[in-house]
Amino acid sequence: MNDQIQPEGSEHEHGALGDAEYAEFMELAAEEGFDVEDVEGAIEAAGHGPLPVLAVIGRPNVGKSTLVNRIIGRREAVVEDRPGVTRDRVTYEAEWAGRRFKLVDTGGWEQDVLGIDASVAAQAEYAIEAADAVVFVVDATVGATDTDEAVVRLLRKAGKPVVLCANKVDGPSGEADATALWSLGLGEPHPVSALHGRGTGDMLDAVLDALPEAPEQTFGAAIGGPRRIALIGRPNVGKSSLLNKVANEDRVVVNELAGTTRDPVDELIELGGIVWKFVDTAGIRKRVHLQQGADYYASLRTAAAVEKAEVAVILIDASESISIQDQRIVTMAVEAGRAIVLAYNKWDTLDEERRYYLEREIETEFQQVAWAPRVNVSATTGRHMDKLVPAIETALDGWETRVPTGRLNAFLGELVASHPHPVRGGKQPRILFGTQAGTKPPRFVLFSSGFIEHGYRRFVERRLREEFGFEGTPIHISVRVREKRGRKK
Repeated sequence: MNDQIQPEGSEHEHGALGDAEYAEFMELAAEEGFDVEDVEGAIEAAGHGPLPVLAVIGRPNVGKSTLVNRIIGRREAVVEDRPGVTRDRVTYEAEWAGRRFKLVDTGGWEQDVLGIDASVAAQAEYAIEAADAVVFVVDATVGATDTDEAVVRLLRKAGKPVVLCANKVDGPSGEADATALWSLGLGEPHPVSALHGRGTGDMLDAVLDALPEAPEQTFGAAIGGPRRIALIGRPNVGKSSLLNKVANEDRVVVNELAGTTRDPVDELIELGGIVWKFVDTAGIRKRVHLQQGADYYASLRTAAAVEKAEVAVILIDASESISIQDQRIVTMAVEAGRAIVLAYNKWDTLDEERRYYLEREIETEFQQVAWAPRVNVSATTGRHMDKLVPAIETALDGWETRVPTGRLNAFLGELVASHPHPVRGGKQPRILFGTQAGTKPPRFVLFSSGFIEHGYRRFVERRLREEFGFEGTPIHISVRVREKRGRKK
């Protein structure tokens, strides 16, 4: 459709809106009593591609989570006066001086540790690998330890921009302790008290200098380049067998032993007259944080492969009951914002009774992704492999679909008139207007007269899908509430 084509570069300025559409939309927002800056901020927030990522790294109990709470402006990261409280990587959105970025809190990094401590350290190492810049937190009252020196070596190897935070400098008397950290060779130590906020502003100014304006998209790097398809699923569901079958040759090792694949394997394969880049990944096991060694790193690399892909083809063993782990894998792909295809493998082994119960399981366990295209395949016999490409193309089409603002608001007007929001507390909030601020996946921002309940948001999403398709893609909907009336001029 011609009205969906945007001028080059317009997405960076007005989300996915062209100049004329943006001007018309802002006029509508002003008529409804919204502040112009508030609307611009909402479109920018909903329409952004990937935000730059800042990882907070350091050994245990140096105040990383306290610093994270200070930066995001609320007590969200759990803080206790003992080491090892934070274990998994936790991501928050933060803003400083008008620039937004993702902030990743990590567990303490230690060298030569075993068990869960080794897994925590591995999470921190993965956070460094995935970040655009790093804040390295050191306890200035203790000084540089052997573990800190080991972290420095890790950071140098990663080659990421580093801002050195000398924490627990509560007053001028602690400045000398911070100065001693020049010895780490990471540049100027920024004296900070994460607990009291002292010095955090200067440190964040340095962070903005280190962070890129916006990181490069890792998929679709070249125009006309191959689209990236990640094959993900539990161990031994047949990911490598499927890759070999679509390639018509043994590209990767296949074995009945679960966990044969450890590193993501990229393969250029021509299917349906199109060249695709398929990525075979390691199986994602239960309780990733309790894994050890190679399996643990394999799971992290699989998560990274999903982030770099455009479509996640999720393989499910149709001969077994759908597990909680299958649901977690689907949730991971949805949260990553990837187009999704569900492939039920080993279909040739099913009898009528199993097929009946599988259909019931799909209805109940995968209700949240009922919009995802489905193919029933056999990686062993090649059954229905010809249906894989159309399903992938359908998912990509939905992932890249854009609805013009005028058409969207006509739809919203009819929806609100025929199915108004329930009255709550004597008030009935209304969706006033909205726009699609971005694609890949589709991201909508709706402007309302009051708080819109999650149940009604789900209803709006369901009707959006019925009206405009969006097959095979998650949809992100954010709502901005009008604070005050009476701003009309």
